[in-house]
Order: sequence, then structure tokens, then C-alpha cells
Amino acid sequence: MNWLTNYVRPKIRALYARKEVPDNLWHKCPSCESMLFHRDLEENLHVCQHCGFHMRLDPVKRLETMFDDGAYEGVELPKSVADPLKFRDQKRYTDRLKEAQTKTGRTDAIVVGEGRIGGHAAVVAAFDFGFMGGSMGIAVGEGLLTAARLAVAKNAPLIVVPASGGARMQEGILSLMQMPRTTIAVEMVKEAGLPYIVVLTDPTTGGVTASFAMLGDIHIAEKGAQIGFAGARVIESTIRETLPEGFQRSEYLLEHGMVDMVVHRRDLRPTLVRTIGLLMTPRIDALEPEDLDLTAVQAADGEPAQMPQPASQPAAQPATQPAATQPAAAQPVATQPAAPVQAGDD
Repeated sequence: MNWLTNYVRPKIRALYARKEVPDNLWHKCPSCESMLFHRDLEENLHVCQHCGFHMRLDPVKRLETMFDDGAYEGVELPKSVADPLKFRDQKRYTDRLKEAQTKTGRTDAIVVGEGRIGGHAAVVAAFDFGFMGGSMGIAVGEGLLTAARLAVAKNAPLIVVPASGGARMQEGILSLMQMPRTTIAVEMVKEAGLPYIVVLTDPTTGGVTASFAMLGDIHIAEKGAQIGFAGARVIESTIRETLPEGFQRSEYLLEHGMVDMVVHRRDLRPTLVRTIGLLMTPRIDALEPEDLDLTAVQAADGEPAQMPQPASQPAAQPATQPAATQPAAAQPVATQPAAPVQAGDD
């Protein structure tokens, strides 16, 4: 019995026992409720392969998908005051911060990186919605100012990827002050003549929409992203009217001229490469004449175009042949006067 109990029975139980499956192997699509295997979901950039629903993407993963070969250098952000107002609701604000930092492994809701996109230097600031809903506080404002200063120093375009519910209520008026601060950061980039591109993701609402998120030179939105200031239910209860279908979605905003283009997440990087290439490459007609290399310009018939002569040197005149002996001028031939017509000759 001891042999059967201690050896055979455990073997049989191990053979037929149900194996524990990790909880994170399968994910449920919030839109179509399809079950998605985690590897397929990661390969598809967290986009449902059945209905095309764009799920929220971790900011580090987003930076890897945007930069060349996924290589970028993280930018250290300045430290800010953790709890300037000593705020407390159901929990202390400091406790909420610690929980969010433990959950995400980040100090706040923004990640800044620098690298190359399509061979051009670029600075990207991406929000983390998992950190207190991506809300904008003092630390986020400092992060955007740091990104703008870095873009100006590197002569690189600034790309911001917001995913936020708006200003952080636990910081009160100090969070609202980040709206003009981020606006000043955007103006720094524009005054330097550099592109400022905003990639609107789900969701982009509140004070973020009312400040830097809508000040871009070009607005690119992901499919199905919610973009607006107040919530749809708040608007309906205020105006007491039913909102149209798709209200505050990226496709609706594209139809009404609020965004420039709506792209699939897999097409975002090629779109950014093409856009940055167009904005950062100088136009030929904008160059000074001495900057042009006319030797590389091909004529219409395929032959190299001729270099123009400097203004100080007159163009060489073609050699003239010696004048040949001119023949003597021909003498005019005397004409005979016509005979007078006599009457009756007809």
C-alpha cells in the first residue's frame, strides 16, 4: 500500500490534473469581445485582428514602434513637488501616487525619448493612461517643457502622443497652470521653425485637449480615438439634445476638419516618416543660388545642364569667319518705255 500510495497515485494525479493557465495569456477585445492570444495581440500592436479596435498601448512600446529599429534614448525628467496642496479625498494624494508608481514603474504619466525617425532626429513625448488616467500635473508640464527645450537644442521636430483624461484634480489650480505652460512650450518649438506634430490617441480629453493637444502643425489621430473636451453625457445633459452617432470620435472630427488624418496604428510610423521628411527637407526653390549644385541637374534630353557664366565675365562670343569678297552690285537693267497706244489699233 505504501508503494501504491506514495508513488503510483501521485503519478496518476499528475497525469490527469488540470494545469494552471496564466491569467495574461488571453485578452478580451472591449469592442467585439473576441478572445485574443497575447502574442498575436503584441504582434498586431494591440489592435484587435477581428474588428480593428485600437486598445491602449504602453508608452515604452509606442516609442519602440515609432523610432528607427526601436532604438531611442530615454530623457530624464526633472523632479517636481509631489503633493503641493496636501490633498486628500478618499485617499491621500501621496498614497495614490505611490500606487500608480508601483503599478507602472514610472514616476509620472509622461515618457520622453529622443532618437531618429526616418533618419531624422526627433523628440517624442508619450502619455501613460495607466498612470492616474494620464492626468496632467506639474510633473507632466515639466516633462513637456523639457521635451520642447530638447527639440529646439537638437533642431528636431517634437511629437506628442497624448492619452489623458485632462488636468489632475488633486493638484488644483497648479494643474490648470500647466495649460499655459505647455502652450509656451509649443510656441518655443514653432518659433524655432521646427514641426510640432500631435498624435491623438484614445482618450484625449479635458485640459489636455484645451491646450497643447490642439496646437499642432499637423494632427494625426488613431482610428476610433475619443477626442473632446467634456464628456458626451455631460454635453447631452447640458444642451438637452441627442448627439450624432460617432460624436467625438476621430473619424467624426476628420469629417468636420478638426484633425488632418486618421491612420491605423500599423501605418503610423510610415506616416510620420513621410511627414517629417517633407517638413524637414528644404525645398529647392527656397535655397540660395550659391547653395544649388547645378552640375547634378539633368537637362530634358538627359545631358548635364550647362553651368551659367559668372556675371563678371562676359560670355565668350563665337568665332566669326573672315568676311568673303562681296560681289559687285548688279547694275540696274534699263527698261524700254512702252509704245503709245494708237486709236483704232484694237
